[in-house]
Amino acid sequence: MHDALMKPLPGNDMAPCLAESWKESPDGLVYEFKLRQGLKFHNGDPFTADDVKFSFHRYKGAAAKLLHDRVKSVDVLDPLRVRFVLDKPWPDFLLFYATPATGAAWIVPKKYIEKVGEEGFRRQPVGLGPYRFVRQSPGVELVLEANEQYWRKKPSIKTVVFKGVPDRTTRLAMLKTGEADIGYLMVGVEAATIKADPKLRLAKVIPPAAWWLDFPEQWNPKSPWNDRRVRLAATMSVDKQALNEAERLGFSRLTGSIIPSVMEFALRVEPHPYDPTHAKRLLSDAGYPNGFDAGEITPLPPFTTMGESVANYLAAVGIRSRVRAMERATFMEAWRTKTRQGVFVTVTAAPGNAASRIENFVISTAPYATGGYPDIDELYRQQAQERDRKKREALLHQIQRLMHERVMYGGIFEPATLHGIGPRVEEAGVGLSAQLYFTSPWEDMRLKKQ
Repeated sequence: MHDALMKPLPGNDMAPCLAESWKESPDGLVYEFKLRQGLKFHNGDPFTADDVKFSFHRYKGAAAKLLHDRVKSVDVLDPLRVRFVLDKPWPDFLLFYATPATGAAWIVPKKYIEKVGEEGFRRQPVGLGPYRFVRQSPGVELVLEANEQYWRKKPSIKTVVFKGVPDRTTRLAMLKTGEADIGYLMVGVEAATIKADPKLRLAKVIPPAAWWLDFPEQWNPKSPWNDRRVRLAATMSVDKQALNEAERLGFSRLTGSIIPSVMEFALRVEPHPYDPTHAKRLLSDAGYPNGFDAGEITPLPPFTTMGESVANYLAAVGIRSRVRAMERATFMEAWRTKTRQGVFVTVTAAPGNAASRIENFVISTAPYATGGYPDIDELYRQQAQERDRKKREALLHQIQRLMHERVMYGGIFEPATLHGIGPRVEEAGVGLSAQLYFTSPWEDMRLKKQ
């Protein structure tokens, strides 16, 4: 429904979209965007620089404080030019503002929202994207129709219906009967079933994502997780390749990091080996020869089987736990409010680079961290002001080495995201951009000619 100033498109991870061009001042303090002419929102309102300024100030996502603190002003120069002035040079401004890393540059209509209010906008959203809103039943169904005036190309599929179906087996059944044309997020048995069915296709893409063990209690000196040896034991107790085979048919890329290896400034980190014997020895050395009760293992919904597998591996070396299934919203709230305990088995596929991942998950002030290290915080501060690319990369690599050495996280794999494609679909749009793991761009999706 919506569109951004720039976004990933096939062949270009930062393609011009609503902004046809942009430029940075030599001192790194000013970014000016030239907007695409003649565009209209779905309700007919013209798209202008006022909408860009309004959308920036309205943004309330995870990076809102960071962006709003560092952008000194947003100046509308004319209806098709807008200028962002920073308080100091920030090498990652475009990444944090104008990519899907935050969503801050996805544009909403100023006049329409001021007219109907936020509640009215939620009920009847209006955007600039290739599909316009028709109707919705929250959590059940969303119906969109093609925006035939979309600037990039006219979508070939007139109506798209999204159905919320949490259960994988039900999604698979709908795919088999033709009730659904695409079944997203298939793993394990369901993925294997799709692969074996001659009428269906298994689409796979490895986006910039990573699964890891999160140890939120590692900063509590009274917790077993405060001991590096315990965290290392947990990491070495998990057979990552077996988990890859069971969950993702072996298509994932094993890793020892939370930062995907394809990201800018990423340091390729090999995972700690699977070695349950050494894991037991580490636990004994740490004072837990008989293991300990770790409380709850909480996997990111709806990937309960990931949590169950991890819990079984931990139990085999003496780390006892109970798997807790959460609603996704509850899980994310616990993550954001830093109230989680035990072990979280989690993943993020948020676009960005190594710096943005560290910003969000590693430094002590990160929205998804329960603690941090002063030396890592200082290295992060240095790289954030470093405009020399090689020097900046060296600083970011140093942070990633420290993360690994201290076992701040237990890396598992960069997941192959698997989707089931039905027989009517010619082009599902999955994998057209390596940065994204669902269909994108939607206007490129096609059905077979009947």
